[in-house]
Amino acid sequence: MRNYLNDAKEKFESLKHKEKVLILSIESSCDETSVALVENGRKVLANVVSSQIDIHKQFGGVVPEVASRNHIKNISGVMEEALAVAGKALQDIDAIAVTYGAGLVGALLVGVNFAKTLAYSLNVPLLAVSHIHGHIGANYISHLDLVPPFLCLMVSGGHTAIVEVQDYCKYNLVGSTVDDSVGECFDKVARVLGLSYPGGPNIDRLAKSGQNNVKFNYKSPLKDTLNFSFSGLKTAVVNYVHNKEQKQEEFSKEDIACSFQELATDELCNKTMFALGSIMRKTWWLQEELGQTLD
Repeated sequence: MRNYLNDAKEKFESLKHKEKVLILSIESSCDETSVALVENGRKVLANVVSSQIDIHKQFGGVVPEVASRNHIKNISGVMEEALAVAGKALQDIDAIAVTYGAGLVGALLVGVNFAKTLAYSLNVPLLAVSHIHGHIGANYISHLDLVPPFLCLMVSGGHTAIVEVQDYCKYNLVGSTVDDSVGECFDKVARVLGLSYPGGPNIDRLAKSGQNNVKFNYKSPLKDTLNFSFSGLKTAVVNYVHNKEQKQEEFSKEDIACSFQELATDELCNKTMFALGSIMRKTWWLQEELGQTLD
């Protein structure tokens, strides 16, 4: 009887010396089933995504149980399509990578169990990937010459953070949201404006026709930290709209969307630039202490 764990460890070590490594990657953390084939960590041969946006629109957001069921229906077909696009067979795969968290537990279980079965049947290593690290790692695909260190602003539907990427697998969390992520904030503001899910793209489209002229009853919290808080901004926009509706006063959805988006993006950009300045000053100080000369 073969020992899969021993075989996987040996094959994983051998991959370090292989010229071309082909990894089949599986993502099922939320409402999209995705399978990609990536060569040497940077060259994407195929990336097939089955989106559930149209399904969840009717609920105004992602329903975990519905998402999980649709992952089960889609994952095998998505993988087969990705292999066809890349012109590869399962026997060409050197390793399987899968998102194990963060995300919806039921949705993650679909991808993880599918990946486990596939890796065992092919007798190849299984690589567990953090959803958060995946966001950061996507930069290496978009920017082929990118190498650490760098500062990463991570903005998604469920996560907002500033991360100092010190090396490929070494991260330092500089700041993060203490309540809603900015993506959640956009979704909730979109809902009060009568826009469908997902909120981000719809608010952005609406904002392009508006002006930044609405003053919300809002003061940016956590001013002296690099952490974010978007629940107050969300509440300020919701209260503004409700007050206008109760008083039967006219208001411009376009201007509200534009003004809200400006505040949210300013918060993201300002804190990221401040974090960058802090890191650069720290680096300068260390180099001065070591007697090194800055370029």
